[in-house]
Amino acid sequence: MIKAILKSGALLFVFTMVSIFFVNWTQNSTYDKIQYNEEQLLILRLGELVSGYDNDILQDKYSKEISLHGVQQKINIYPAKRNKIIFAYLIEHTYPNGYSGNIRLLTGVTIEKKLLGVRVIAHKETPGLGDKIETKKSNWIEQFSGLSLSNPQKDQWKVVRDGGIFDSFTGATITPRAIVTASYQVLELFTQQLHLVKEK
Repeated sequence: MIKAILKSGALLFVFTMVSIFFVNWTQNSTYDKIQYNEEQLLILRLGELVSGYDNDILQDKYSKEISLHGVQQKINIYPAKRNKIIFAYLIEHTYPNGYSGNIRLLTGVTIEKKLLGVRVIAHKETPGLGDKIETKKSNWIEQFSGLSLSNPQKDQWKVVRDGGIFDSFTGATITPRAIVTASYQVLELFTQQLHLVKEK
């Protein structure tokens, strides 16, 4: 009886070790591929928001630890330069209050404090509803280009259901509300507290 128990325990231990090995091997072997895919998506999103820069925008990236969207977070900032002069900033940030949690965004702001636009990098919103924030699903998110803190006025920076001007999706209000709020708060940051995100 004891031998049978020891044998079963030994087999279970070996099986566990083999499983751990293959899980780690899979993670390690796919890490570089995942990193590459994420970088390619970021390059694609950057290209959708800004053009005409002549610097290595990825190489010039810098990070800041700040309070944004009600949470302390590390943001990545990509300065777009022309003739060594910055004409826009692209900020990679996380809005924590989507319907299904975090929404990772890339938001472009010009030095004139207008939105170049907003793009989604990663999210877990409901397929068929909240995922319409993706450009491959709809053009809803493209409406932010050219907006500023005063265009529209602050009380209009809401979805229609809340008394604002931004449409929401049929059956989904929380996700578009999140994008509208996140966009306004990034504009506030760059308009009122630019010193917090400028590279030192």
